[in-house]
Amino acid sequence: MFNVLGGVDLAEWLEVPLQYHTERKIIHVDMDAFYASVEIREHPELKNKAVVIAHDPRKNHGHGVVTTANYVARRYGVHSAMPAAQALKLIPSNELVFVPPHFDLYRQVSNQVHQIFHQVTEMIEPISLDEAFLDVTHNKKQEPNTIKLAKWIQQQIFKETHLTCSLGISYNKFLAKVASDHNKPIGRTIIRPEQALVFLHDLPIEQFFGVGKKTQAVLHDLNIYTGGDLIKVPQMTLIRRFNKMGFIMYQHARGVDDSPVQGQRKRRSIGKERTYSPEIQAEERVKRQLQLISQLVAEELAKKQLHGRVLVLKMRNSDFVTTTKRQSVDQYLNEAEQIFKIAWQLWQTYGDLADGIRLLGVTVTDLYPQSFENIDLPLFEQ
Repeated sequence: MFNVLGGVDLAEWLEVPLQYHTERKIIHVDMDAFYASVEIREHPELKNKAVVIAHDPRKNHGHGVVTTANYVARRYGVHSAMPAAQALKLIPSNELVFVPPHFDLYRQVSNQVHQIFHQVTEMIEPISLDEAFLDVTHNKKQEPNTIKLAKWIQQQIFKETHLTCSLGISYNKFLAKVASDHNKPIGRTIIRPEQALVFLHDLPIEQFFGVGKKTQAVLHDLNIYTGGDLIKVPQMTLIRRFNKMGFIMYQHARGVDDSPVQGQRKRRSIGKERTYSPEIQAEERVKRQLQLISQLVAEELAKKQLHGRVLVLKMRNSDFVTTTKRQSVDQYLNEAEQIFKIAWQLWQTYGDLADGIRLLGVTVTDLYPQSFENIDLPLFEQ
């Protein structure tokens, strides 16, 4: 017997035909190191520095989480969701600059970029402040050449914001997202229908959407290491092992993604919270509770096949004073360990046991289907 997910018997997925929709023209726009690039634009003296968007742990009792970093810092191994203190160990002090995030500024610039998108199409599906899908099959400029259109978008963004972006072009959202990560920064990559299977053949299975460490281990046990291995596995086998995710992996191995660009995607959030009586008085108990709550949030995200890029920690003390702190990252969050790591860093930075803790909550927001996540690729460049 198959399980039932979302009210659909998984046996029905076996009857769903593959729909390529190769007539679609999809562009995925991904701003390059967006937050860090905005800060460098505002402060040109940072141009050749390793810029890390985070509160300086030297001024914050060793606490802080990396939101993102520019490409200079990334070459040292710094990445989002890393403890800021670790960046101190990786980057020479004469090169490293911590800059606290300024989200109001980032939202302002993001709105400016979206105004450029609207000059091309109204079929715009935002993922976050720095990413969006555009369906340009029918566009306002009446331009049939998608590469020319992508080039115009890229140049216009630079002209109006002095920021760079990378673009992925293909016939569906999955491949467009994959393509935009291929040649960053300032890249333009196209995956045509006749290239898709060759492109995916050598793609490591870790870089397919939704394949976390646990799923990766199971796939490796099945001797599945690349897209070429995945495409050999019968659909029934994947569905039995991975339920709905197995059906999606089966589709993506064949370059299929039938999901349309949705111009009005509703922002959602998933969170869990717990109240305590008597109040929590020990930090070790806070840690255990955040681990538990993070696990519950991760399970709900997995159930709904969602992941997000903003984590919110909610704290309420015995006087019913409620504090919320949020952290944005440039990698999607869906695993309990990831969620807890950031929640714990926020607690260490902002938490206070002086009046006890009556409530703790963890929420992941800026959500998007797990069909897409950041990956790096080594093929087809234009």
